[in-house]
Amino acid sequence: MKVFRSFQDLQARLFNNEFTCEELVRFYLNEIKTNDNYNAFIETFDESSYEQAKIVDRDILNNKKKRLSGLIIGIKDNICYKNHVVTASSLILKDFKSLYSATVVNKLIEEGAIVIGRLNCDEFAMGSANENTVYGPVKNPNDITKVSGGSSGGSAAAVASGLCLVALGSDTGGSIRQPASFCGVVGIKPTYSRVSRFGLIAYASSFDQIGPIANNVYDTALVLEVISGHDSNDSTSSKRTVPAYSKLNASSEKMKIAYMSECIDHQGLDKKIKEKFLKKVNDLQKNGHIVESVSFPYLDYLVPTYYVLSTAEASSNLSRFDGINYGYRAENSESLEETYINTRTQGFGDEVKRRIMLGTFVLSSGYHDAYFTKAQKIRRIIKENVEEIFSNYDFILSPTTPHVAFPIGNEITDPTQMYLEDIYTVLANLTGNPAISVPESEKEYGLHHSYQLMSKIFEEDKLLSFANKYL
Repeated sequence: MKVFRSFQDLQARLFNNEFTCEELVRFYLNEIKTNDNYNAFIETFDESSYEQAKIVDRDILNNKKKRLSGLIIGIKDNICYKNHVVTASSLILKDFKSLYSATVVNKLIEEGAIVIGRLNCDEFAMGSANENTVYGPVKNPNDITKVSGGSSGGSAAAVASGLCLVALGSDTGGSIRQPASFCGVVGIKPTYSRVSRFGLIAYASSFDQIGPIANNVYDTALVLEVISGHDSNDSTSSKRTVPAYSKLNASSEKMKIAYMSECIDHQGLDKKIKEKFLKKVNDLQKNGHIVESVSFPYLDYLVPTYYVLSTAEASSNLSRFDGINYGYRAENSESLEETYINTRTQGFGDEVKRRIMLGTFVLSSGYHDAYFTKAQKIRRIIKENVEEIFSNYDFILSPTTPHVAFPIGNEITDPTQMYLEDIYTVLANLTGNPAISVPESEKEYGLHHSYQLMSKIFEEDKLLSFANKYL
């Protein structure tokens, strides 16, 4: 058996009785155990994946073929799966076993997917390199001396290296799209509320979205189609009908595409990536599309606004991890207060503690209006500006990242430098719009880089179809 790069190919051969799901699971488990040189998988779910494979094989035998029958999928270590360990790559949730499954996991299994294991990530999804993890950094499959990107670095690396066909990640400020770009795979952040967040360990609740990472746009579209939709367990999930994303009905209509001049003229953008981007603009224009530069004067406000708001939400969300009811508890504490302090001090990593403290500060008396309230106002201004752009254009195009993957262990004296990794991706999280990252076919410096396409809210079908045909 071979490593598959297309689910359509795999499923066609599975339905042709060339192999069974049990054989498929055995093959992929062996691949993970012998070829995961990237630290992508934290754990494989051997027993449950074999059980699920038997169910899918039986269904196929009884001619009950489902949309995802035989799909081998990994899940980020912040997505709950009943009776399986989930830790958000943090010591504070060491050995914690989930009591229920995330809605997305249930939807995948109902359609015949096989969840094969959990994937490394930045602790509580906080990071852009997948180095902030209790399990050690994830390595880029294209160059193991480079980072995979974060926070869904394990998900991107697992797909890129062929250890699973698709992986689920979560995206709070670019955590699906940035690692997908660094590893050379496709990743999408859906419209906020399109996919249920029930069973996702929360980082920043008004930003977080679950989405798929895959080798191609079709596989991405198919999985998104399955996991989207309303969920009574998530009051923020949309009741809108889910289109058939996987049909990829590319319109013959010529599109209007904007790109932000401030993004392309930004001093942090690599020269070669800028050249490739402008060539892509030219190619789209040759295909008859209107591609124009627009001004977006708020670029330098994106990252500060995002970090003020997301850390405030993280401060609230992570207050539940106190060592009392579940997870890690510090030993030798002599009082309840000391238990809280020691547990959280020892259990959280430096980056998580940094963001909790920043979030607590911006919510504190005397600073709430100066930081949190002001950031919310700026978020509204940014959203209105983007809506104005979309009143005249179908898509917004940009590079996904300002450069290719950087070396693991880069010494950074100023932690806020790393926050600028999100400069192109964070806009879609602030506004709630869907955005997809699709890799450029040619590498630069031997590494991948990608194009990011953003559309109006709930227009994933249009976004996926266009990306599949033209990016």
